[in-house]
Amino acid sequence: MFTNKDIKLGICPIGWTNDDMWDLGDENTFQQCISEMRLAGFTGCEIGHKYPSDVKELKEALDLRGMTVASKWFSSFLGTKPFEETFEEFKKEIEYLCYAGATAINISEQSYSIQGNQDLSIFENKARFTDAEFAQMCDGLNKLAEYAKSNGIRACFHHHMGTCVQTLEETERMLNNTSDDLLLCYDTGHWTFSEVDPMAILNEFPNRIGHVHLKNMRKDVRDQAIKESWSFLKSVRNGAFTVPGDPEGCVDFEPVLRKLDEIGYTGWIMVEAEQDPAKANPFKYAKMAYEYITDLMAK
Repeated sequence: MFTNKDIKLGICPIGWTNDDMWDLGDENTFQQCISEMRLAGFTGCEIGHKYPSDVKELKEALDLRGMTVASKWFSSFLGTKPFEETFEEFKKEIEYLCYAGATAINISEQSYSIQGNQDLSIFENKARFTDAEFAQMCDGLNKLAEYAKSNGIRACFHHHMGTCVQTLEETERMLNNTSDDLLLCYDTGHWTFSEVDPMAILNEFPNRIGHVHLKNMRKDVRDQAIKESWSFLKSVRNGAFTVPGDPEGCVDFEPVLRKLDEIGYTGWIMVEAEQDPAKANPFKYAKMAYEYITDLMAK
């Protein structure tokens, strides 16, 4: 399927150790996590809370396994705080990522976010900005993207459940009000959770895709989460997400990969699936995903 060979496959550590709920996977170590990632076939990863804080130590451990850091999550508060507060932290992360050999930073706007609240519904209690706050966020995003680009890093905005940029409409508005330097961390799972066709944004903004998260979803769990007004974390605990290749998932990845090839996407394609590792063995599911994606890309 892929004519463009400048594609790399990575996986996120959240299937081994959950960054929002530390009890999920607390028994799994950093060394186990990255070793099983590489054994499954992946050559890149994102950063989890079990990773060493010393970037030199991290890079050495990854180098030993022929792996690298692909990107890292960054929480911004551009809509509600002075830009300088976010920028100072952003510069530190860019320096970290440059040393680690990463290509992207995943910016998630966390002003008013309820994604980490165990009780609030991500639909009924979803965060919302005023027009002025939205404009302030977009202005700040432009500045972050310009700085990241000047350092060789893609600034990729991560649309996310429970935040002020969750829906297709909000994402379109954000992209239409920011420069082309700001790219998107495209996530099939979050589109599916918000009942949006993952192809929509690919068709509308093909030139703004800077990083890819392939996340599958169990439709029955999603439907129950919507019907019963679950929080994001409750949805995760109850198995809303899974990996590509899991027959329990409902996301059709073939047209997504075909479109990414068609638009000439280059960079990392990451498997990301928040699951309880006690219920979904991380290594088993990582292998499942790698074999499925590579088979699909070879068609």
